[in-house]
Amino acid sequence: MTVLVTGAGGQIGRAALRSLGDRGVGLGRADLDVTDADAVMAAVAAHRPALILHAAAWTDVDGAESDREGATRANVDAVRHVARAARAHGARLVTLSTDFVFDGRKREPYVESDPTGPLSLYGETKLRGEEAALEEHPEGTWVVRTAWVYDEAGTNFPRLIMRLAETRDVLRVVTDQVGSPTYAGHLAPLLVELPEQVPPGIRHIAGAGAATRREWAEAVLAAAGRDVAVEGATSDEFPTPARRPAYSALASEHPDTPVLPDWRSGVEACMAGFIP
Repeated sequence: MTVLVTGAGGQIGRAALRSLGDRGVGLGRADLDVTDADAVMAAVAAHRPALILHAAAWTDVDGAESDREGATRANVDAVRHVARAARAHGARLVTLSTDFVFDGRKREPYVESDPTGPLSLYGETKLRGEEAALEEHPEGTWVVRTAWVYDEAGTNFPRLIMRLAETRDVLRVVTDQVGSPTYAGHLAPLLVELPEQVPPGIRHIAGAGAATRREWAEAVLAAAGRDVAVEGATSDEFPTPARRPAYSALASEHPDTPVLPDWRSGVEACMAGFIP
């Protein structure tokens, strides 16, 4: 079974292709402009995949606030193009969404049926992308909402923490943002098997449990053997263009949804292979 992976150069794309081996065909940004409907249709026609893992996306949460058009093209239009091509060529589609579709007012993990209410343009475009995929290919689309994704080499929170720890004895990290850190190496292999396990629709799959960003930072430093103190701070001390939900941990209300390892296990696995 051929699996076509868009966003092949990103965290999920890299991890998926490692797990797929010869079954995977990866297309990065230089190989395929997912915002070009004709190019997407041609790529799917050429490779004839049984499954498309659509991991390409606009992931710059703050940058989206100043480029609505770009974020919309990448997170809404591109998803529609991929879903339409998947349906046209009989492929299943797994596409990724985010915890940022929620407003963060809940104080227990969000499940699939909870009302959405994105606070940022990024969250808004990801939600619209979900809707586009399910509208275009309802019988063959799996929307996976995940959260706080990271790997050994990408642009992500653990790498930021490790970089800051090189020059500082004390780090200040917010304690009023809670989510589910998700290691790409745990998530990606599960994504490509998901259509064989559960019916299409929306699923929440993220690192099990919940953590503040401070707890996440402490776990990263501990796993790396770095003796750097971490103090608590508030989000108000680090203003950003985009609003983040204060609480966005994820869980699934569906008993058949696969469960990832505890988020701390993901940190330990990632840091064991960390690329400085």
